[in-house]
Amino acid sequence: VAKVMPRDTFYFSILRNPVAMMESIFIYYRSIPAFHKTHSLDNFLDNSWKNYNSSVTNNHYAHNILAFDFGFDNNVAPGADDLEERTSMAIAAIERDFHLILISEYFDESMILLKHALCWSLEDVVSFKLNSRSEKSRHPLLPETAEKIKRWNALDWRIYLHFNTSFWLKVDSLVGQEQMKREVSQLRELQTKLANSCLKDGGAVDPSKIKDVGLKPFQYGAAVIQGYNLNPDLDTETKIKCERLITPELQYTDRLYTQQFPELAAKHKQETKGVSPRRQRSDRTGITGRAWARDAHYRQMMRRKFSNLKNQKALTSALLPHTDAKNYRSMP
Repeated sequence: VAKVMPRDTFYFSILRNPVAMMESIFIYYRSIPAFHKTHSLDNFLDNSWKNYNSSVTNNHYAHNILAFDFGFDNNVAPGADDLEERTSMAIAAIERDFHLILISEYFDESMILLKHALCWSLEDVVSFKLNSRSEKSRHPLLPETAEKIKRWNALDWRIYLHFNTSFWLKVDSLVGQEQMKREVSQLRELQTKLANSCLKDGGAVDPSKIKDVGLKPFQYGAAVIQGYNLNPDLDTETKIKCERLITPELQYTDRLYTQQFPELAAKHKQETKGVSPRRQRSDRTGITGRAWARDAHYRQMMRRKFSNLKNQKALTSALLPHTDAKNYRSMP
């Protein structure tokens, strides 16, 4: 990334609590080999090394996925002698390569911190939550299950704890607790105002209730990923702004691809004209139902690329000059 980005590029990333992440992954990627023969998350965790084979495609989702996404070896046993050393090396590499690490559980606070780091306005960081599950596909975890996850994903848990602590130190040094509370309140007021303006019924709905097929999020596994309906009768300028905020990530990246590579996009559209509608996400985007497999292949490819580096470089989110308000994309 550094080879193609300007020298003054600002790099940041965001971490999610590995306990919540594991519950989500088990639902969303239920069909991966590590999971598909298990009856429950507890069943997998009780026999984790028996169920988990690191050499099998897509099994990386089941173990230390945070470490994997940053380019590190995720196959470290909870009781490994070098666990602490690996943790220290991973943390040092992340701190070297990233200017800021945010925390998903404190997303609004993270946006305020990002705002201050980049001298942005509230309008620049207002967002709607995307790629989020409905409540009926969420499963509360027992405390014992949470502890099993922390042991199984010991590397992830240690990385998360470190950056959760450093996040609040950044808040104290850049913003201050009282100002953070005020600005979070202002941000949420702005989000509510924007939701009332943009969204029909003011919030997220299940995919079966989304009217515009081009705004339906990709559905995979047992998760029910919600989306939004736009308010009717929006003026053109407001509709464009609102639509950007609620467009699912696959459709959004497809639009960016079309803007950046119009000739390749036109060629792809021509090639997929005869593809069955069941394999296409929508006429608008032309994104096929193989998007998840493509994502998995990309992760595996990047993991192999970085596996032989001693000081492994983290995969980054490079910040380009900002456009309109950003949309918030999360793991369901």
